This record gives sequence, C-alpha cells and structure tokens, in this order.
Amino acid sequence: WRFTFYIISFFTGLAVLYDKPWLWDHRECWTGYPQQPLQPSLFWYYLLELSFYWSLVFTLPFDVKRKDFKEQIVHHAATIFLISFSYCANYIRIGTLVMVIHDASDCFLEPTKIFNYMKWKKTCDSLFMIFSAVFLISRLVIFPYTVLYNTYYYSMEIFQPFFGYYFMNALLIILQLLHVFWSCLIIHMVYKFILQGTV
Repeated sequence: WRFTFYIISFFTGLAVLYDKPWLWDHRECWTGYPQQPLQPSLFWYYLLELSFYWSLVFTLPFDVKRKDFKEQIVHHAATIFLISFSYCANYIRIGTLVMVIHDASDCFLEPTKIFNYMKWKKTCDSLFMIFSAVFLISRLVIFPYTVLYNTYYYSMEIFQPFFGYYFMNALLIILQLLHVFWSCLIIHMVYKFILQGTV
C-alpha cells in the first residue's frame, strides 16, 4: 500500500506542479508572499501527504523495529510539523517542492522491499541501485539546491528573518541531517553490493 501511495503522490505532485512557475524558477516561491492564494489542487495535495504521514505514525507501533526506528520517528514527526507549519505559514510553494522531491526516491524504495521479501534477488538488486541513485541525487543535490538554498538565501532578498524563517529552516535542516544519515547507510550498502554482489 505504501508503494501505491508513493506512485499516486509523486504523479499527483508532478501533475499539480508542472505548470507552476516556482517549480522551474525557485525565486517564484516568494513572489507576492505571504499573499499567495491557496489553489484547490495544492490543498488536496497537502491533505494527501499529511494524511499519509499521520497514518505512518498510527501504524508505527505495529511495524517491524529496524535499526533506524528512532530516526523514522524523528522523520515522521519532522515531516508532519513541516507539512502543517508550511501550510499554516503559507509556505505552500516550498512545501510542495519538498514533498515532490521526497516522493521521487520513495517510489523505488517500496518495490525494492517487496522484491526483497519475495526473494527476487536480481530484480531487487537492480531496483536498489536505481533507488540509491535517485535518493542520493534528490536528497543530497536537488533538495539542498532547490529548497535549502531557496529558504535560506532567496527569502532573505525579500524579508528580514522572523520566527517562521527560523522554525521552517530548523525543520528542513533536521530533514537534511536524516538524509545524510540514510545516505551513509545506502552508500555502505552499495559498497557492500559492489564487493560482495549482495545487499
């Protein structure tokens, strides 16, 4: 069901954002802020994402406890705070960029897990390598350039720092630290795969 969600969410995000100017020119995130009207498509996209992450919180006690369980809790909490706060503070444009960037790699993670459980080793390994490349590029390159640089520097060209600036950036930094943590695990797994031929 997670795989189904990520596919729906990612393509919903692309459909909602493809004609939005801030997807292509990130300075547009701040044009007219805070008087940026909320379009119905953006509202439903936000509702879709927020409801999914709340469902992950409710199912967390029943999930298998993996080695990154604590990090998952921090991730879910930071994500819910980020989605909720960006909605309340009308950081909708930044929020939509964050969501679509994150869903890109998750589309490959869930089928990788499915094929791993099914013992389809070659399919699992191939999908894992694709997932690794998409994750590392989207979380360590695109996210910092598109979102972090945008919220730290572009916003300062228009506004002086205020509470929302600090709180939003703190949540985004927490998210980026988690990206670095998971990237280290993924790189270790890729290294092991190259040496031993197994993940």
